[in-house]
Order: sequence, then C-alpha cells, then structure tokens
Amino acid sequence: MQFPKALALRELAEQLGLSFAGDPNHLVTGLNEIHRVVAGDMVFVDHPKYYDKALASAATTVLINKEVEVPEGKGLLISDDPFRDFNAIARYFAPNTFSPLAKSISSQVAGSAQVHDTAVIGERVVIGERSIIGAGVVLGNDVMIGDDCIIHANSVIGGDAFYYKKREDGYEKMHTCGGVEVGDRVEIGALCSIDRGVTAITRIGSGSKLDNQVHVGHDTLIGKDCLFAAQVGIAGCVQIEDSVTLWGQVGVPSDLTIGKGAVVLGQSGVTKDLEGGVTYFGSPAEEARSKYRELAMIRKLPDIIRKLG
Repeated sequence: MQFPKALALRELAEQLGLSFAGDPNHLVTGLNEIHRVVAGDMVFVDHPKYYDKALASAATTVLINKEVEVPEGKGLLISDDPFRDFNAIARYFAPNTFSPLAKSISSQVAGSAQVHDTAVIGERVVIGERSIIGAGVVLGNDVMIGDDCIIHANSVIGGDAFYYKKREDGYEKMHTCGGVEVGDRVEIGALCSIDRGVTAITRIGSGSKLDNQVHVGHDTLIGKDCLFAAQVGIAGCVQIEDSVTLWGQVGVPSDLTIGKGAVVLGQSGVTKDLEGGVTYFGSPAEEARSKYRELAMIRKLPDIIRKLG
C-alpha cells in the first residue's frame, strides 16, 4: 500500500508515539509485507527469527521491537508491538469503508458489462468491457475485473485476508487494505472465494479458468492460462506460474511456488516448491510416475511380509 504522500521517519514516529533510529528526514512512501516490499516501503518484524530477513529486505524502513544497528540507507521505528503499530498505520491510511448502496458510486463499470441486480459492488471496483457478473456475486473493495470475464453466481472476490496474530486473550486480526486484480478472459465458477492482499494485491492472470468452490488466499499470484478444477484450495502468498493445472481438491500451503506448465493431479497435497513442466500426484505430491511405482510396491507389502514370515 502506498501512502498519499511520503512521510519523514520523524513524522511517522511522532504520529505513533515511537522512537526511531536513522535520518529523521528519511522518507517512507508506503507499507507492505516482507514478500512484496520495494524501496520506500516499511515492513514490520516482531520475532528474532526474522530480524535479519527484514533488515536485509528491499524495505527501506523497518518497524521492529529491538534496538539494532541501522543498515545503510534504512530507517528504524522501535516499537514494543510492531504488529499493533503496523495495523494502526494501515487503518489510518486505508480504513475499511462500505457503501450503503448495492453498487458503490466510487466504482467504474464498463458500459458493455452485465451485472446482475443482486450483485454487490464495493468501493473502488473496476469492471471491464463485456464482463458478466452473476447473481449474488460480491466484489469487495479495490477489486479490478478485466475485459471479457465471467464471474458465476455467489462468488466472493475481495474478502479479507485470513491473517491473525495469536494473543493471550485470542487472535488479533491483521487489517486488510490490499486488493484483487483479475486479468482479461478469466472465468471464475460459482461459490469461489478470492481474498484481497493484506497490503498489496492478489492476482488471477489473463485467460485463467477456475471451477466451482475454489479458494485463493491473500497475496497469491496466479499466472496466465491456468486451469483449476473444483475445490482447489490455495493458501496465501503462493506463486503459481503460467499454464499450471490443478485438478480437483488439490491443496497448496502458503509461501510455495509452482512452476510454469506443472500439472498436479486430483486430491494431491503440495508440500514444497514444484518445478514446471512435470505432472505430480499424491500427498506429499511427487512426480506422478514415481509415486505410482511407490503405491504399487506398497500393495505388494502384505505378500512380501507373509513370505518373510
């Protein structure tokens, strides 16, 4: 998320009531999560395991809960609770607002688009030429739908990220202020759910097709011409390259990459990065032919055990 205008490190510290380290005039232009940061962004870190990663990242400002040496060209904000203060900044610059109307006046709908009367259109939504938005569809805030798309009934695009910090008294929600970008010629089946990015975007590439009841988590980036069958579940922060096929009920956990042209067969569970151009099967998912051989050997185990006995 980019701020409306750049802020000096000193200004931001004063606004939050925090101490800082580095040039008081060091500029902060936005905030982002660690996997999406660029120069000018601020990132937060609240665990020693991730200090080095955050300090060495592309982010030029780090909200941190320990006084450390300031890396060259960076600024630090010192907080006893970086998660809380990161949330406070996000809420200040991007509060969640909701229109009382079914179709917000801040949104742009192309003249050739078709939007069902029961669809709900949030703030700052863009719907491209000739796209069709079906009955009961909900497009949350900051959703962009390209040209020639079809969104089938009762899908929700732009729900909040599933992101919480565990506290002693329960779970604290991370404020969601990102968006969703859907490319051209994308078809999304009924009852799908695609979450907004926490501070950046979730993307569905042009030409991709999603069957019914597919879930895509926050900040996941899906390439062009991908094909996902029913009940595929993809967690947040996943990178799926072009022309990937995921068959029914495939599960993908967070922070993994699936390479271009990979095929994952039905009910497989992905547990690691997958190279492109290969067909995978099983849980954990492995190259399909070797997995089939493994299953064939397992079927022979009872006979082998009897013979040995």
